[in-house]
Amino acid sequence: MPYSAFNLSKVKTDFKLIFVENQDLFGDVQTVSPSEYLNLIFSEHLPLVTAINTEKARSELIIMPVLIEVKRFFKYQISIFSGSEFNVDASKGLEGRCDFILSCSPEQYEITSPVLTIRHLRKLSKLCCS
Repeated sequence: MPYSAFNLSKVKTDFKLIFVENQDLFGDVQTVSPSEYLNLIFSEHLPLVTAINTEKARSELIIMPVLIEVKRFFKYQISIFSGSEFNVDASKGLEGRCDFILSCSPEQYEITSPVLTIRHLRKLSKLCCS
């Protein structure tokens, strides 16, 4: 089963997860302003994304520049993968392609843990930690 077959209810049931919704995990995290470069990218890309209005356009023109900005912020000590196979455990349905993966490693040739996977959806991006 590919990652795209998962939904919140299935993940909670299959992996016996408990969700805590009333906890502010990022309350103490300092806000980071986008760079001038990212602001420029958005000012140029957003009209195009709106005009094209496809998932591919959104992922290439909005999500990837943000991830590159994250990589730059972390001084290039993380890696970004796009459309990569990420077969973790087939018996649990953890296999298939991920839209985007961030790895806590500067190595760009192979995905190493820990990772953050991003599944781009029509109106939002869903984050899952592995």
